[in-house]
Amino acid sequence: MNDISPAQQPAHEDADSAAIQEPRLWRDAVWTARVIKNEDDDGWAVSMTRHGEAEPALVGPWTMGRDKKNPKPLDTPAFHTLVKTANEVLRRHEQQLHAQLNKQVSIGAGSERIRVALRIVPDEDNPHAVLSAQDEFGAQLGEARTAPSFKLTTASAEAWIEAGYPARVR
Repeated sequence: MNDISPAQQPAHEDADSAAIQEPRLWRDAVWTARVIKNEDDDGWAVSMTRHGEAEPALVGPWTMGRDKKNPKPLDTPAFHTLVKTANEVLRRHEQQLHAQLNKQVSIGAGSERIRVALRIVPDEDNPHAVLSAQDEFGAQLGEARTAPSFKLTTASAEAWIEAGYPARVR
């Protein structure tokens, strides 16, 4: 349960919301920081939520105030640090997702090097993957649609190249 009164709770959070700078609630054009009671212990936590998102990007412990009962109030340096940290968390999540959805291998050597890439398209209705091959200068040599479960390995890439880059790969 958080210790923000209903009057302090924003009716909606979007980019048009006015900036707020209160001891337990800060908002700018992109982020909202809330200091909340930590349900797991006697301490406090802070959540950082990007406007328009249902879940916070970051939740972490928050410092106790001098009285050792109440939280330290939010301030400008703390808010900016929280924004930087939350942005970094989102960036890492994006990098992880990109790595899961994109793979590549290089085949050959020197001027004969071919880069084969697999890009998974996680479409709810029609998930698939696109296999593509480019020469060392970036010219497209072939492209094929395949199942999202296709395993891109050196051997599977070589087999596709040797088969003449067929448009469908199983």
